[in-house]
Amino acid sequence: MEIVFLGTGTGAPSARRGSPALAVLTGGLTFLIDAGPGALRQLAQAGLSYNQVDFILITHFHPDHTADLISYLFATKYWPGFTRTGPVRIIGPAGLIELYSHFRQAYGRWVEPPPERVIFEELPAGRPHAFNCGPVKVESGPIPHNPESLGYRLTGPEGKTLAVTGDTDYGPDLIRLAAAADLLVTECSFPEDHKVEGHLTPSLAGRAAREARVKALALTHFYPETEGREIEALVRKEFDGSVTLAQDFLRLAL
Repeated sequence: MEIVFLGTGTGAPSARRGSPALAVLTGGLTFLIDAGPGALRQLAQAGLSYNQVDFILITHFHPDHTADLISYLFATKYWPGFTRTGPVRIIGPAGLIELYSHFRQAYGRWVEPPPERVIFEELPAGRPHAFNCGPVKVESGPIPHNPESLGYRLTGPEGKTLAVTGDTDYGPDLIRLAAAADLLVTECSFPEDHKVEGHLTPSLAGRAAREARVKALALTHFYPETEGREIEALVRKEFDGSVTLAQDFLRLAL
């Protein structure tokens, strides 16, 4: 399993960090988790083609996590560029299909993909749910952020498990989603002295990793206020496993 951090920033524009997006390659499949503005360009810069994306998993409906869905749907209209024959599954919380209907109202046929090339699927809200994407087991579960917010666990055929939260606060749902994962990718939006509801600080991210008994922790979704702070030292007060402060285009292997 390979994890490629495409965007490690937020909705605040940054010269160093793109908006949230993560690529996961496992079981011969490519997953795109969230699609913030510019995610497709980041994907291309990472040497990955939008044609190879098999599944797009959406955590919640904030623009910095979904805006490039519009670009993706528009790109499926590009012939001969869009060469996929098998369908792409766009999977997300309840309300995903309504979100797509709003895209269509705004952009019309320009965001209507070729027939049977893109399938939208909504997941149950408020409870864990498991499904298979080829040889990859995917589990979703509620996350303390937006009412619709979901996190995901991906277990590849090699037996490694990745937990990804999107935006989240600390809470039992986060611990449950991440339990005993080989790697937890979660946010670290704000510094200790600027806690914001619905988001983590370094110490809370470390506490969640410790209580979930994960083997390794990778932090992303950094607002400018967090840059330059002693993030890792604060995390390590709570968690003694491997800690990575992600940058755009960082690759991790499980």
